[in-house]
Amino acid sequence: MAVPSPKLRLSGLARKLVADGFISEQEAHQAFDEALRDKVPFVSYIVSKKLVGSADVAHAAAQEFGFPLLDIAAMELDPEVTKLVEEKLITRHHALPLFLRGNRLYIGISDPTNVQAIDEIKFHVGKTTEPILVEEDKLARAIDSAIEAADTTLDDLTSGDDLDDLEDLELGNDEPKDEDVGIEVDDAPVVKFVNKILLDAIKKGASDIHFEPYEKYYRVRFRVDGVLKEMAKPPLSLAGKIAARIKVMSRLDVSERRVPQDGRIKLKLSRTKAIDFRVSTCPTLYGEKTVMRILDSASASLGIDQLGYEDDQKELFISNLNKPYGMFLVTGPTGSGKTVSLYTGVNMLNTADRNISTCEDPVEINLAGVNQVQVDERTGMTFVKALKSFLRQDPDIILVGEIRDLETGGIAVKAAQTGHMVMSTLHTNDAPQTLTRMVDMGIEPFAIATSVNLIIAQRLARRLCSNCKAVDEDIPKEGLLAEGFSEEDVDSGVSVYKAVGCDQCNDGYKGRVGLYQVMPISDEMKRLIMEGRNAIDLADQAKRDGVKDIRDSALIKVKNGITSIEEINRVTLE
Repeated sequence: MAVPSPKLRLSGLARKLVADGFISEQEAHQAFDEALRDKVPFVSYIVSKKLVGSADVAHAAAQEFGFPLLDIAAMELDPEVTKLVEEKLITRHHALPLFLRGNRLYIGISDPTNVQAIDEIKFHVGKTTEPILVEEDKLARAIDSAIEAADTTLDDLTSGDDLDDLEDLELGNDEPKDEDVGIEVDDAPVVKFVNKILLDAIKKGASDIHFEPYEKYYRVRFRVDGVLKEMAKPPLSLAGKIAARIKVMSRLDVSERRVPQDGRIKLKLSRTKAIDFRVSTCPTLYGEKTVMRILDSASASLGIDQLGYEDDQKELFISNLNKPYGMFLVTGPTGSGKTVSLYTGVNMLNTADRNISTCEDPVEINLAGVNQVQVDERTGMTFVKALKSFLRQDPDIILVGEIRDLETGGIAVKAAQTGHMVMSTLHTNDAPQTLTRMVDMGIEPFAIATSVNLIIAQRLARRLCSNCKAVDEDIPKEGLLAEGFSEEDVDSGVSVYKAVGCDQCNDGYKGRVGLYQVMPISDEMKRLIMEGRNAIDLADQAKRDGVKDIRDSALIKVKNGITSIEEINRVTLE
């Protein structure tokens, strides 16, 4: 154990923390010496050792030194400002440039006694510098993110053993090869960069990758747990090469830059593991934007227990799935997990005694034992043609990727009425609106009432990190009631949790969970459909039938500590 130092060695911040009762004098002396021995800032040491909370340290420092306090987690930092200070200065002084106003650079620090940091950064950048207090844990995460983004440059990607295992597989024999293309797309650093981005996206659990050219910069963003985050800013001059490289990998026409194109990449990570990417390019004002959707077939085998259905909702899901005929519909916005829900059901029905056929645009999940058809308008393979073909091939279960028009919907409804189970998706906000949307398409209300068995509306919300979530004690009783909690919930002392953030999660969240409205079509609901009632009347009937809407499902997830009020407001409030 370190020998305690004389009391006069304690800084003003340490004395303030002792005076406020956050830490004992002996602990402060010991922490001061051990931080000095480990060559880390005093604030970083006491927060990492959980001697004092990060927020408590920041508020105490603001009171003691009179510096402004800023929540850095609520800011979107400009990488160009961060680059004004060398990485070694940022890490050495544990200080991060936040924003620039004229010739004044504002620096985020967690230790106000670190005068040397401000002076050295001021000398380095040649600008007036102003310190702003930031909570230690949030500052550490911001510094890591800034350095990670800065490290993702082409110069650093010419090495790395893990990139050698990433290879793109052949998808066709008549498509152009790299050497046939009149543009430099075999530039080794560009190839390494694209491969590293794809690998990083897989490791971080991203669902989409965005390559975006703008007038003065180029950026790469990942959608992780439903939220976009900037990951890299390669040089703008390489925008064309990066787009061309992705086109070659997905077998698209590299010379065509004026119209959107769609393609697919299969990346082999190992002998048994491969990941598919759906690629879409779109011409923008300053070049082609490319978006890649990551398709992992393993998501189909998650099982219904992992999707987040409540017990009563799961029972309805399974009982309606096992009906011999009728329509099973899933609705929600793009990226809400509709395909995973459908394929979870298909996986449960995928046995040797059933003939299952699907038509999708595109086929996102490959499943052995299921006959999957890729819709391609260019070759004339439409949803309608695929459905007509299925009906001549002795089907038991038909999956239609999406009901988009009257003709597709009409054939699907007739199939459901003639002894087949039909599964499909629509884009509506909730289950009752799905019924009126089908009527708007031109499908007869009688046909809808006699074919639809179950409608599931869904959203995806981020899960709170189990390692760092904390009880949110700042919400008053009136606030809980306003969010939708009942008097009984509030009086019983319901606990709601908030996101905190740690090194094991993304801003306090890790993974996602489904929020569902599972609506069976009751006899009374069928009567209202045939009477031509609107979505409001149908929603009222659903409530009388005991159907929980998406908001009700979301509040249950909050009560169970799975997600936060802030998150359900983000995904459920219109």
